[in-house]
Amino acid sequence: MSSLLRTPLYPLYSDFPSVRCIDFGGWELPVQFTGIVQEHEAVRKHAGLFDVSHMGEFFVAGPDAEAFLQTLTTNDVTRLSVGQAQYTLLCNDNGGVVDDLLVYKLADERYMLVVNASNIDKDFAWLHDQRFGDIELRNASAETALIALQGPAAEAIISAAVPEAETLQSLPSFHFIQHVNVFGSKALVSRTGYTGEDGYEIYCTANEAPAIWRGLLDAGQAHGLVPAGLGARDTLRFEAKLPLYGQELSADISPLEAGLGFFVKLDKGDFIGREALLRQKTEGIPRKLVGIEMIDRGIPRSHYTVHDGNGDPIGEVTSGTQSPTLKRSLGLALIDSAHAALESEVWVEIRGKKLKAKVVKTPFYKRGAALT
Repeated sequence: MSSLLRTPLYPLYSDFPSVRCIDFGGWELPVQFTGIVQEHEAVRKHAGLFDVSHMGEFFVAGPDAEAFLQTLTTNDVTRLSVGQAQYTLLCNDNGGVVDDLLVYKLADERYMLVVNASNIDKDFAWLHDQRFGDIELRNASAETALIALQGPAAEAIISAAVPEAETLQSLPSFHFIQHVNVFGSKALVSRTGYTGEDGYEIYCTANEAPAIWRGLLDAGQAHGLVPAGLGARDTLRFEAKLPLYGQELSADISPLEAGLGFFVKLDKGDFIGREALLRQKTEGIPRKLVGIEMIDRGIPRSHYTVHDGNGDPIGEVTSGTQSPTLKRSLGLALIDSAHAALESEVWVEIRGKKLKAKVVKTPFYKRGAALT
């Protein structure tokens, strides 16, 4: 696996003898440190620490930076104040998703974009090809590390680790503070999250990441903090119905089909993909992302075909698992809108057999309580 990319924290994985790494989009990353279910439950009840340094970070700066991002993204960048972050999407002309991302407003003419690791090169090329006006683009992914502290104990742990704890405790969701002293390093600390729980993200330079990682693990020991891998990250975000690019989102799936219409501001003015998305909204969204629960015994997995009662294909599963929190076999499926009503019966094809399921309410989990 020597040809795979590694994060600055890779040498520290060996501190955990049972760690298991996999190839994730060209990166050698831990799928688990001790066990996916144990790590999942730790984040729901206490806290987990994730190495997400494989994510990409771009900087967009200059007098036309806001206008540029307003034209490329679906959300309204003009609503951002300095110190605020925003979830948004890049779309192609057909309304499909190039990537979903976070935009951080660092200053009046300076932004940081956080993109998915598998899309770093593609996204940067897309931005570069669409550029106009007086802007500067820089890909800082290789020099930037990202550590995510997630779970109900996150605030207590950050309080034990950071001198500016009082400021971080009062930090609203989707806001951030720059130049925070974290174990002697200056870091950007935000409060967004990708698990359905409270938490913080620490952006720092690659060489400073190991000290911050070890410091947080030490500070969190009394609060039940454990390192968590990609497996738990996926089951946690799935229960909260947070999309994963390549599954709930792709160049062939629009944000409206994925249920992300809140982040598409069709009234803000023109942006790439607006015409196609407006047409889709006006004429009716053909497919819808729904939750499904298996009635027959089986686990719905990504790309399994979903059928109607006549046996005709109506879509496919995008993500699915045996939910660690709810102990039920659940999935997300992109299906024809005509079959998307709650309690509708559908059939999932699993190893050649069509097994009964039903459409259920999402998200499956909201902070502090699993939905019944």
